[in-house]
Amino acid sequence: MSAPPTRDLAAFEFSEAGLAVWAQHSAHSRGRLHAEPEHRYRSAFARDRDRVLHSHAFRRLQYKTQVFVRHEGDHYRNRLTHTLEGSQIARTLARALRLNEDLAEATVLAHDLGHTPFGHSGEAVLNVLLEDEGGFDHNRQTLRIVDWFEQRYPNFRGLNLTWETREALLKHGADWPHPVPLPELGAQPSLEAQVADLADEIAYLNHDLDDGLRAGLLDFEQLEACTLFAAARTRCEARYGKGLEPAVLGAQVIIALLDQLVSDLVEATRRALESAAPESAEAVRKRPGRLVHYSSEMNDLRKELKDFLYQNLYHHPEVRSAQQQVECVLSDLYHGFCANPSLLPMQVVTRFEEEGRARAIADYIAGMTDRFARVEHEKLRGR
Repeated sequence: MSAPPTRDLAAFEFSEAGLAVWAQHSAHSRGRLHAEPEHRYRSAFARDRDRVLHSHAFRRLQYKTQVFVRHEGDHYRNRLTHTLEGSQIARTLARALRLNEDLAEATVLAHDLGHTPFGHSGEAVLNVLLEDEGGFDHNRQTLRIVDWFEQRYPNFRGLNLTWETREALLKHGADWPHPVPLPELGAQPSLEAQVADLADEIAYLNHDLDDGLRAGLLDFEQLEACTLFAAARTRCEARYGKGLEPAVLGAQVIIALLDQLVSDLVEATRRALESAAPESAEAVRKRPGRLVHYSSEMNDLRKELKDFLYQNLYHHPEVRSAQQQVECVLSDLYHGFCANPSLLPMQVVTRFEEEGRARAIADYIAGMTDRFARVEHEKLRGR
């Protein structure tokens, strides 16, 4: 019988050789809840990324709403495509800042696993329904999924991700009991977690704007009120002329806008890091303020764009009408399951004693895709 393979140190260490001192090196990870041998040529954070990619919850994201519910069109972003776009922005940012790309990517790929069907509307419904149980938050739900619900390994529950990935996912602390010990949060998370947070925002600001234009809920004239959009359009027309097809013009403006946000974030963060010169990832966690940020001017313009989207897209009458139609779906499911637990799968009912009825039912509903939630709602109405 041959000896077990040894870890290929040269291949493993090469991928992190160029990281800055303030980056999170996998060799300095605080480890996993359940000890595991290291892989020969994949870092601990690369393994986290791959475990998320192969999870059941990750695949369900393709059938969960971003802004436009799935039946409204095949070309609008869903929760999965949002996640993929965000992960690539995180890789760009991490590489430019000499941070750990694997950790930043793993964080973004996992960050929405706890999202309910029908986007933030569904989350808001469950948060109200569980008000007496600590509420509902998709970030906390994500950690429940990776720590407890995914079942792929014989010796432990969950995906057994590293402390650093779990720290990045926790974000706001915990308002309800968690089945395993939680990471202890410092004053700030790692730089990779900070990058992941802003990569998520950059992704949705740009692709929601793109989808709003595609849907006809926004138009170029409206968007001239946004300084960032207007400046990006001016640059595009100076480069290509004013005869571009609207679809091409919209795409090019989004590309220019995204590049402007990413570039400013990189440059401002580089200046902050050079000034602060943290000596390690642990030194970053002890700082009172975040180091990954925009310039002051760009931050004001980002807020302007975000406010515009909230007022003109997220609260657009057509979007709100669709959201209100689906909000009742989750509310009806929750009350229907509470009143008649026999409608639930046995594995959900058996968790009542362990988790409590309300939390177990919320877990089940949160894991549904848009399509499955609608099917279950029709069954409930047909009884």
